[in-house]
Amino acid sequence: MQLPEIAAQTPTNLYETDFYAWTQEQAELIRTGQWEKIDRSNLIEEIESLGRQQRQELRNRLSLLIGHLLKEYD
Repeated sequence: MQLPEIAAQTPTNLYETDFYAWTQEQAELIRTGQWEKIDRSNLIEEIESLGRQQRQELRNRLSLLIGHLLKEYD
């Protein structure tokens, strides 16, 4: 029985070729406690990136809100 092509890929290759599948695989590895198999470097990078994106989104929304409030009181 031949394994599916996706299962034969290394975590880094999967990260580069199918990001969604990589995220699902990493979630399952965490869920099942298979810590030694986690793609640590890319996972760290993605968590940091997500934090930066969320922070920037908050800044953008606050700026928009402040802009609307200032226009309202003009």
